[in-house]
Amino acid sequence: MTPSTVPPAPTKPPAATLTTTFDDTLRFYLNGTRVVLDEIDPEVTLLEYLRGIGLTGTKLGCGEGGCGACTVVISQYNPTTNRIYHASVNACLAPLASVDGKHVITVEGIGNVKQPHPAQERVAKSNGSQCGFCTPGIVMSLYALLRNNQAPTEHDIEEAFDGNLCRCTGYRPILDAAQTFSVRRETAMTDGCGKSSANGGSGCCMENGGGGGCCKDGKVDGVDDQQIKRFTPPGFIEYKPDTELIFPPVLKKHDFRPLAFGNKRKKWFRPVTLDQLLEIKSEYPNAKIIGGSTETQIEIKFKALQYPVSVYVGDIAELRQYSLNEDHVEIGGNITLTDLEGVCQEALKHYGEARGQIFTAVYKQLKYFAGRQIRNVGTPAGNLVTASPISDLNPVFMAADATLVAKTLGKEIEIPMAEFFQGYRRTALPATAVLASIRIPLTQEKNEFFRAYKQAKRKDDDIAIVTAALKLRFSADGVVEEANLVYGGMAPMTVAAKQANTFLVGKRFAELETLEGAMNALGQDFNLQFSVPGGMASYRKSLALGFFYRFYHEVMQSLGGKADKEAVAELERDLSTGKEDKAAAAAYMQETLGKSNPHVAALKQVTGEAQYTDDIPPMKNELYGCLVLSTKAHAKLKSVDYTPALDIPGVVDYVDKNDLPSARANRWGAPHFQETFFAEDEVYTAGQTIGMILATSAARAAEGARAVKIEYEELPAVFTIEEAIEKESFFEFFREIKKGDSEEAFKNCDHVFTGTARMGGQEHFYLETNASVVIPKPEDGEMEIWSSTQNPNEAQVYAAQVCNVQSNKIVVKVKRMGGGFGGKESRSIPLSSILALAAQKTHKPVRCMLTREEDMVTTGQRHPFLGRWKVGVNKDGKIQALDLDIFNNGGWSWDLSGAVCERSMSHADGCYLIPNVHMRGRICKTNTMSNTAFRGFGGPQGMFIAESYMSEVADRLGMPVEKFREINMYKPEEVTHFNQSLTDWHVPLMYQQVQEESDYANRREAITKFNAEHKWRKRGLALIPTKFGISFTALRFNQAGALVHIYHDGSVLVAHGGTEMGQGLHTKMTMIAAQALNIPMEDVYISETATNTVANASATAASASSDLNGFAIHNACAQLNERLAPYRAKLGASATLKDLAHAAYFDRVNLSAQGFYKTPEIGYTWGANTGKMFFYFTQGVAAAEVELDTLTGSWTCLRADLKMDVGRSLNPAIDYGQIQGAFIQGLGLFTMEESLWLRNGPQRGNLFTRGPGAYKIPSFRDIPQVWNVSLLKDVEWKDLRTIQRSRGVGEPPLFMGSAVFFAIRDALKAARKEYGFEARVVGKGGGGDDDDVNDDDGLLRLESPATPERIRLACVDPIIERARVERKEGERSFFVAI
Repeated sequence: MTPSTVPPAPTKPPAATLTTTFDDTLRFYLNGTRVVLDEIDPEVTLLEYLRGIGLTGTKLGCGEGGCGACTVVISQYNPTTNRIYHASVNACLAPLASVDGKHVITVEGIGNVKQPHPAQERVAKSNGSQCGFCTPGIVMSLYALLRNNQAPTEHDIEEAFDGNLCRCTGYRPILDAAQTFSVRRETAMTDGCGKSSANGGSGCCMENGGGGGCCKDGKVDGVDDQQIKRFTPPGFIEYKPDTELIFPPVLKKHDFRPLAFGNKRKKWFRPVTLDQLLEIKSEYPNAKIIGGSTETQIEIKFKALQYPVSVYVGDIAELRQYSLNEDHVEIGGNITLTDLEGVCQEALKHYGEARGQIFTAVYKQLKYFAGRQIRNVGTPAGNLVTASPISDLNPVFMAADATLVAKTLGKEIEIPMAEFFQGYRRTALPATAVLASIRIPLTQEKNEFFRAYKQAKRKDDDIAIVTAALKLRFSADGVVEEANLVYGGMAPMTVAAKQANTFLVGKRFAELETLEGAMNALGQDFNLQFSVPGGMASYRKSLALGFFYRFYHEVMQSLGGKADKEAVAELERDLSTGKEDKAAAAAYMQETLGKSNPHVAALKQVTGEAQYTDDIPPMKNELYGCLVLSTKAHAKLKSVDYTPALDIPGVVDYVDKNDLPSARANRWGAPHFQETFFAEDEVYTAGQTIGMILATSAARAAEGARAVKIEYEELPAVFTIEEAIEKESFFEFFREIKKGDSEEAFKNCDHVFTGTARMGGQEHFYLETNASVVIPKPEDGEMEIWSSTQNPNEAQVYAAQVCNVQSNKIVVKVKRMGGGFGGKESRSIPLSSILALAAQKTHKPVRCMLTREEDMVTTGQRHPFLGRWKVGVNKDGKIQALDLDIFNNGGWSWDLSGAVCERSMSHADGCYLIPNVHMRGRICKTNTMSNTAFRGFGGPQGMFIAESYMSEVADRLGMPVEKFREINMYKPEEVTHFNQSLTDWHVPLMYQQVQEESDYANRREAITKFNAEHKWRKRGLALIPTKFGISFTALRFNQAGALVHIYHDGSVLVAHGGTEMGQGLHTKMTMIAAQALNIPMEDVYISETATNTVANASATAASASSDLNGFAIHNACAQLNERLAPYRAKLGASATLKDLAHAAYFDRVNLSAQGFYKTPEIGYTWGANTGKMFFYFTQGVAAAEVELDTLTGSWTCLRADLKMDVGRSLNPAIDYGQIQGAFIQGLGLFTMEESLWLRNGPQRGNLFTRGPGAYKIPSFRDIPQVWNVSLLKDVEWKDLRTIQRSRGVGEPPLFMGSAVFFAIRDALKAARKEYGFEARVVGKGGGGDDDDVNDDDGLLRLESPATPERIRLACVDPIIERARVERKEGERSFFVAI
């Protein structure tokens, strides 16, 4: 168990008033083995316990149940269904008290590398694991599905991962692997269940989500395995359900005893009857009642709330029952949401659709309520008592006029839902009461209608922006007798629209005046202010109106009246499919290179055996560090007092600026060395490090960090680019590129247009946060550092600096990272350096893994950008000139902002020849975290500016943007604005191929027809090319070293300077060595990246690592081959490497070689605009089609077709994974991921979006419904002089995700055109060719990301127009979007 500073004390007998006898021992099974615990730390979660005993396959990704990395399966007897259910659960939230009497299964328990479970093997071999950090959780979600449903349909598979996130793969290969287990419903059910809807029945219990498998008796989990016709793909292990871990028979007879355990800090109770619970609640009125712990654990971890007495109620069978009665359904307050889904389906079957409308609504809301892991433990009572104003279920219960049954010791209280919510997070539940059950009435057979709606930033597993449950009851002649329109997200609590409800009663529903009057009344009910808490005032109001509009017409349609039928249906996805060109490398495939080999660590990752930094076993006397962070965006530090922290048991020491050997040692970040490890006299951002607390456990360190007293004197802060420009807050940086004479060109061209392109930043959201373990050695200041860094060399340099030792005393090692994406290139350095200082000071090992919140507030994001452009163009569509000012938001320190700005400038031409260019770049100095490298490194921002001006200028010319792009596209050998010739230029070819292969022209026609026929649904199509320069722009980094050893047995050990973060670098390097030495891949091993094997290595970045390290390895192997050549000649072609090595060793030949490579020819000079900036360009083209629901701003990507020129691929499977993962990351950047800061209140200036609850990355259900990816083939690469003539592929595909953004823009243009809003075309305004259209209100100017809010606000229909909230003088938005 994870060590605790408070020893578990013998449980004292509860107060005399408690009559129950409590046990203090937990009994459960773990991976088939019985576990008995009688010394239990009451503060640890299941995840902390598992990792504490060495089961580190279960990962900590977010700590709030939002990413699924910690997923385990808990098998239990379900008192609701009376069956065994295998529940996928977030171990990071689950209290240890919840596992008594259950079987906990972790990823280690189902298989290992030598004998993997079929789920593990298929994910590994299907390339469904890249960095691998999220993979164990994904595997366990799949395992849970298979245990509960041996015959899952394709839909079951598609929906199985709604509680899991992956940042690397793009999800497609995971789904492909999982779909190998699916059984087509007609096959599965023909022999399986006559009740299935596929067989004309009313619905099988398995279809209906009842849990626990089929209702048929005498089957294993309800299904006769012999009757299921499975197909095992070639090369995969057959899945045999009867070989799974059994549910331990002893647990079927487990004696659920009331439990009580704890220490002087915290006590847990686990009652097993309602009377026991009421007795405890009577004695401890303030005790925290815990069902699923989905909210409580977040309060403890992120709000530092303390609950000295907690009561786990998940094992009280009485609270998990339900009954179907004549006029209502009563559900136990603690029934799980998963079981509630089944109850809803049963109720619908029992009562019919008309009387069961409320249960249809509940089921619909539950479908997108969090993820399956949360629904498996979350409860309606917990949802109600939490009283969230954006609850999905509470509006349904309130609109249904449900009654809540609360109980105290000896008393039952009935609370109408209308009276339950008293204010923000306040309810009418008495302190000593528990919510025992909910009585949900039925709707009438006729003349009553009930619907529920929800809108969120992301479809799956997302908190709502606005929810609604709307009920109407009519008289026989169509007059409204009762109206109950209830909304969440429109007030501090769930509220009824009182004015609208009053207005509707007595009105004849079918009359248009009723709709108009109700919309007006809703506008009065929800007359939001621009500065309303939560922001999005106009959008939220539009949703309130839009939901009612949709409801009105759905009711009218049901009544057979005149209805806007198109407004009724909500946007739904089909099953996703996709294909890759598997034969792309056939023409150049070699013995090893060019083959689609799986990631070398894939099997270790899927089985949980792959070790990450925080998986390293704790050492004796090890300390844990926790950063003390600024809570102010800009302030003077008046005082910092560590005394309160040092008084906490378990806190050992602290480090801050005063522990450094000199003031200079506090400075880091070449070349300016402006950033400090520890704040000195002033803090410049919320989240800046002030010190670090060291303690005997991570929990005590965090408690100590919170206890440090800091006095501030606040200073004015700057956040946005616009504020920085206004206040001239810039770093001393200026770059410009000049080509031709743009001023003269503007005078001579036919049209000149101006505009602005703006895009927000992006959080890296690697699943493994920054982590480091530092081990001091007893001699000479030596130190070993394990770090999740892309930059071991820099980690070494700065650890040596803060410890005042030479670099040769510091060894930095990296086994692998759980994702990086540039975020661990420089921002990993402060953590490892501070820990090194702490280890030196205490002479003890020290470790720290940042929480998700700490990582997000400290480590920086992708730079937000603003581009102000002026484009000159002739009537024939040829661009003549570009003038461009680029501003990036650097945050509070330099970091890599200069290089990011430079790369954006080199990519702001897109793929287009512009003969006259003048562009300038500046870096804004603001008070956000220091923004940093992120996949693309400024390239996507520059290309977004380019495609923005291309789109807007095309609109103003009245020309299809596809044609405008083609007219201006570079041709082979043409020269860029930075004077580099484009060789091996294949974008024009791919531009044509993608159009042909995707049937682009016919789809464009079909979309035009679709848009003409639909008012609320619009489709859009976009075709986006990309070119991405490969090389570090800082010349010195374009070098690499490698070390290759051949051992006696013919095995080969390779070391190189690159780090593995999921991109498959070690896999490609292994293949290069195997090919060069003519041996199997299995004989080559890469152990780790370390500064004592390859010194002075560049960061693994810039998509250049395969080129650089690959050639270095090739160089080392060439030396070895030269030394072994005489022995090959002597021993013959059949000699193995073992034979050659043996012979060479006896002749005293060196079997180790150091390789080196530096990129030739490159070296650009800024200002002079001379020299070669990039070694080559990776290229690609993407087509994307979307469909919008303009009533809500929701969208789905119907199809995407991607084609990349990656040269001669080293490993197509790895490259496809990089393309898919980058595309989805780009899709997130341009459509979904939005960082927000708080503007007011005590947390002003702090990041609001600091975890998966508020910050949304794409999930499984956000990928294109049809997704085709191919590699360019059948061309020559004459000028490409890389390893096997391959191209770097990590960053270039990311910008292709913008195709979805521009397809959304295309659809929005159609939506606006319907109401007369479209760009004014030059020459058609009545004023001749020189019409000034730069202030054209009809032109669509869309900022990135195109969130549902921005999409809806870009519409101009009457509903959004009446919903717009005007900003009053002095009013400012609730959030700051930088």
